[in-house]
Amino acid sequence: MPSAHSARGQGAGLPLILATLLAWASVPLFLKYFVVHLDGWEANGWRYGLSAAFWLPLLALAFFKGNLPKPIFVAALIPAAFNLVGQSAFAWCPYFMDPGFFSFVFRVQIVFVTLGAWVLFPAERATLRSPRFWLGAGLVVAGSAGLILFKSAPPPAPDGPAALAHAPTLAPGTSLAFAIPLAIASGALFAGYGLAVRKFMHRYSPVLAFGVICQYTAVGTIILMLVLGRSHGAAALAFSPFNWFMLIASSMIGIAISHVLYYAALARLGVSVSMGIIQLQPVLTGVASMFLFNEQLNVPQWSSGLVGVVGAVLILTSGRPTGSPVERTPEGETCSA
Repeated sequence: MPSAHSARGQGAGLPLILATLLAWASVPLFLKYFVVHLDGWEANGWRYGLSAAFWLPLLALAFFKGNLPKPIFVAALIPAAFNLVGQSAFAWCPYFMDPGFFSFVFRVQIVFVTLGAWVLFPAERATLRSPRFWLGAGLVVAGSAGLILFKSAPPPAPDGPAALAHAPTLAPGTSLAFAIPLAIASGALFAGYGLAVRKFMHRYSPVLAFGVICQYTAVGTIILMLVLGRSHGAAALAFSPFNWFMLIASSMIGIAISHVLYYAALARLGVSVSMGIIQLQPVLTGVASMFLFNEQLNVPQWSSGLVGVVGAVLILTSGRPTGSPVERTPEGETCSA
């Protein structure tokens, strides 16, 4: 029977994981909003730059107090490299596909996470001996394939404000033959990021670990924005107050704050419960995208997406008892910021 302290911890963990779920569900929606304002390089550069500015004072304070160990700067290099490339691929996906469709396809990430954990961490290898894992992996793949196979032709582009959802991308004519591999690649790279965080950053505070990784990632995304961006980042300088609000909100909600919420939830709820709830993210994104961007997922696509979500939950619970101890830096689910 759980203790009163444990029950209080779980009670506090539920609002934390729900807040994380809402934050991560909003990320593809924010990125879709910026399609007509910024390209992918610029959206990444500004969002990560703002997030890094948020974390920099905390890191500086920790450094001057002697609480920021020097080895963390070397340990963060590999996770930051995975995060930079993964974020670059992720940020471009909404330019080629709608947020809900993309979010469901992105769930394939969980297969890469589990396979990578099997290679790097022997304790995880029991997972691949579980029939539940293979059933879950099959459902994830089948769900993603169904989303693609049942995709119908897009409706005619509307006039007026609703046209935002159908704004021209920066690569007209880009087909799913490019977009789907891009989404899968971003999921695989985020899996590598999560695994690298676990391998190299497990001895450090999650807040400090993410703070340093965020600084490195921001430097990379800003360089890419200045070199490759359509207007080299200058387009944001002419933003209206509302667009600045959206840019800052997407940075704070999707990057700066959501990571801390997620780590805090993990410490209270455990891995399986937390990541099981997070699997609802594409459902929330898909529903919101219907109202905000007129995205149309047909019934077979919704069914396929939900099959994929069930498969992801099966993978997360295969070979891993519920309530098992949680490591300080998780590898199972990585932020899709």
